[in-house]
Amino acid sequence: MEDNWKDNVEALTSTCQEVLGLKKYHHKEWISTETLDKIKERKNKKAAINNSRTRAEKVQTQAKYIEANKQVKRSIRADKKKYVEELATTAEKAAREGNIKQIYDTTKKLTGKYSKEERPVKDKEDNQTAKFNNNGTDG
Repeated sequence: MEDNWKDNVEALTSTCQEVLGLKKYHHKEWISTETLDKIKERKNKKAAINNSRTRAEKVQTQAKYIEANKQVKRSIRADKKKYVEELATTAEKAAREGNIKQIYDTTKKLTGKYSKEERPVKDKEDNQTAKFNNNGTDG
């Protein structure tokens, strides 16, 4: 019974992998391929930490992992900075040309999804006078 179950599971998973393929991870559009390679390398070093047998070996692999992690973070920061600068130059070019739609789109990309929450305006006695939205209008 157990062997039959394992055979069924193996047949099902192999068929699914052939037909559907492996799951593709969607990364941010601004992350470069070099950074993705560094992330894979970091992942391998993390697995090496978990597979290490002695404490001395674990300490050595942890040191390598820490260095790889620093490189990944540095690379991601550089990629994001480059992406934001490209968006800013695109917005400046669109502003010179008078292309309002492109300015709007790049501004939306730069600002992101999240906005500040609404906060009430209070007078000196801590009484709420009005509630303003994010754009400064009465709401």
